[in-house]
Amino acid sequence: MDLQKPARTQDAAPGVSALRASDADRDRVADILREALAEGRLTADEHAERVDGVLNAKTVGELEVFVQDLPAAHRHASGPAPVPPRPADAMPAESDNVVAVLSSAVRRGRWRPGRRLHAYAVFGSVEIDLSEAIFEYQQVVIKAVSVFGDVQVRVPENVTLRGSGGGVLGSFEVAALDSPQTDAPVVYVDGWAVLGNVEARPRRGKLVEDIMERVHDKIDRKLRKHLDR
Repeated sequence: MDLQKPARTQDAAPGVSALRASDADRDRVADILREALAEGRLTADEHAERVDGVLNAKTVGELEVFVQDLPAAHRHASGPAPVPPRPADAMPAESDNVVAVLSSAVRRGRWRPGRRLHAYAVFGSVEIDLSEAIFEYQQVVIKAVSVFGDVQVRVPENVTLRGSGGGVLGSFEVAALDSPQTDAPVVYVDGWAVLGNVEARPRRGKLVEDIMERVHDKIDRKLRKHLDR
């Protein structure tokens, strides 16, 4: 197959194939190629050749050429992965609290969030940044309450983000996000904003490294097995 001929994209949806490719589009195709290499569908040489083409692709249609013969591309195209059932509302003993009263509180960096967190901002601000967190649980529930305060939640862009709540003379906003990865973490943000603000959204350019590390580990094991033959 000649991977450099964009004419092979004629089956793509009209208009879509001509769109300029973004970095997120290239990352999505690169993830599919890594998965195919780990599964043995591509040789190391084929993988390297296609990745080089992905880096040089200008449009979405040119990108799709490199994965159109891989089943993972069709799974990703069919829609987001199903979200696992939401955990029960009963708060376990290991739930964590982040409180800011006339002050500020921040959780960020390489930290390990529990299954559930409480975030309270009363005349203060709370920042919960999960963009570099180590997810030990697939589901994380954040209960956010803001009274004359501000609660900001940031998540990696390859997780699923859900939320429910409201505002009383305030703002409650959760930018829903669906991950195509079946084992991706699911973050729920629930709560209320009373004369305050609660906001949750993805931090662009940040991915869950745990997921990517698992993919790279599979590739490394596959390559070592191949070299040992």
